[in-house]
Amino acid sequence: MHAPSGRPQRPPAPPASLVRDLRRLLGDGGLLLDPTRLLAYESDGLCLVAEQASLVALPRDTAQAAETMRLLYSAGLPVVPRGAGTGLTGGAAPVAGGAVLSLARMRRILFVDADDRYARVEAGVVNAELSKAVKPHGLYYAPDPSSQMACTLGGNLANNSGGPHCFKHGNTGRHLLGALWLEPDGTQLDLSGPRLDPEGLDLLGFMLGSEGTLGLATELTLNLLPLPERVETLLGIFADLASACQAVSDLIAAGLEPSAIEILDRLTIEAVEASVFRAGYPQHAGAVLLIECDGRAAEVQDLCAELERLLRSRGAFELRRAASESERKLLWAGRKGAFGAMGRIAPDLYVADAVVPRTRLAELVVFASEVCRERGLKLANVFHAGDGNLHPNICYDRRDPAEVRRVLEAGDLILRKCLEFGGSLSGEHGIGIEKREHMCAAFRQADLDAMAAVRHAFDPARRMNPGKLLPTRACLELRTAAPLTAAPHAAAPAAVPAAVDATAPAAAPREERP
Repeated sequence: MHAPSGRPQRPPAPPASLVRDLRRLLGDGGLLLDPTRLLAYESDGLCLVAEQASLVALPRDTAQAAETMRLLYSAGLPVVPRGAGTGLTGGAAPVAGGAVLSLARMRRILFVDADDRYARVEAGVVNAELSKAVKPHGLYYAPDPSSQMACTLGGNLANNSGGPHCFKHGNTGRHLLGALWLEPDGTQLDLSGPRLDPEGLDLLGFMLGSEGTLGLATELTLNLLPLPERVETLLGIFADLASACQAVSDLIAAGLEPSAIEILDRLTIEAVEASVFRAGYPQHAGAVLLIECDGRAAEVQDLCAELERLLRSRGAFELRRAASESERKLLWAGRKGAFGAMGRIAPDLYVADAVVPRTRLAELVVFASEVCRERGLKLANVFHAGDGNLHPNICYDRRDPAEVRRVLEAGDLILRKCLEFGGSLSGEHGIGIEKREHMCAAFRQADLDAMAAVRHAFDPARRMNPGKLLPTRACLELRTAAPLTAAPHAAAPAAVPAAVDATAPAAAPREERP
C-alpha cells in the first residue's frame, strides 16, 4: 500500500431520480447526502485511506436493503457494504461516486432457539449484544473480536473475524450456520436455515470472508455455546517478549488447550496502564501472557495447574490468577482496550495483521522490532499468540508524510517476512485495500484467477465493493510497474481497465508464481 496524497474530493451528486426513490423508501434519516455527514463514512479504521461516497443508505430491514440494492444497481452505482466501520484494512472505504450501504440500523435479534442453541439476527447486531441477549438461556456467542463492543456480526462474517477466545472456539466461520444473502441486483438468496452439513455446493462458504465483494448478508444464523461451568484467568509475567513467545510454543506442544492465549509487550502495558483501561498489569515486565481456561470445573482446575507449572519452568518470574469475576473482566478490559490506549503514545496507529507458525513467533517479533527501530518508529505488540496471529502496532503521526511512508514500508516488510516464514496475510482483519497487492506474493496468478472467476459469477458488473480484496491488475504488471504515488482509493468499475482487471476472469494464461 502506498502513502495517500491529500484529502478526498467532493463526489458527484447522485441522480435526482435515485435520490427521490431512496428518500421515499428509506424515510427520514435513512439517506445521507450532506457532505458534512458523509465525512463520518469516508474511511474505516484504516484512516490512511479516505474517499467520500455520493450517498449513504441506511435500510431498516431486509426488504428495504433489497430494494435499495435494486435501485443502486439500476442506477449503475458501485456499492460498498458497511457495518460499524471498525475494519482495519480499508475494506469499508467508499468508492468515488459510489454508495455506502450501511446496516447499522438493522439491529434486531430475530429468534433464539435455546434448545438447539442457535440464533437468527440481523447483520447490524453488535457482536457483544448477542451474548448479552442469550445469557438468560445459559448461552453465549464465542467469537469475540477486540472491537466486539462496537463491531457488527455482518462485518464479522465479511472478514471471518476472530478474537482472543478463537484459539479454542474458532473464528466466525465455525459458528456460521446460515445467512440471508442479497445479490448485487437485490435478489434474495435464502441460505438462512441452520445446516451443519449443507447439501450441494457450499455457497455459504463463498460468502464467508468475501469482504462485501459477492453481495450482502442481511440476516445471519449463528451457533451458540453453553456458558462454561468455570472460567479461570491467569497472568504470566516474563522478563522479555521472546520468553513469553517461547512459552506459548511449548504449552501448545505439550497438548494444553486453554480458550485464549494473548501476549502484551512492555510498550503496550505502559500505554494501557496510563489510560482509562488500566488493568493492573506490572509495568516492570518485558511481556505478560494472558491465558484463560473454561469448561467443567475439574477440567479447568487441572488445566490451570499444568499451565502454571509449565509457565514457571519456562521463565515466568511471577504468576497471578484473577481472584474474582470483576478482576477477570478488568484484565480483559485492558487487553481489549489496548488499541485505544495507544493514543497515549502517538496520535495514529497502524495495526498490522498477519499469521506465522507459532514456532516462529519470537523470530517475527524480533524482525518487526528491528524493522521499526531502523526507521525510527515505535512498535507495540499485542496479539493472539495461540493462533500465531500477530498484531504489530506501529505508532505514528499521519501529519508527517515521511513518517507515513516509513510506516507503510515497515508494514510491507513485516507482511512479506510472515509469508516467507510460511504464514498468511490475515488472521482476522481481511485484505481490503491495505493488503490487496500482497495477494500476488501469497498466491499464484492461476489461484487469483479462480477467485476472480467466483467473483465474476456473483457480480459480473463488478458493482460490489470494487477495488477490494483482489489485485486490480495482473501480478506480472504489478511486479514490473513503477511505484504508485496516488492515494490507494478504490476505483469505480469504469475506471479499472478490463484488460488488466484481476477481478474479471483471465482471457489468457498469465505468469504463475513457482
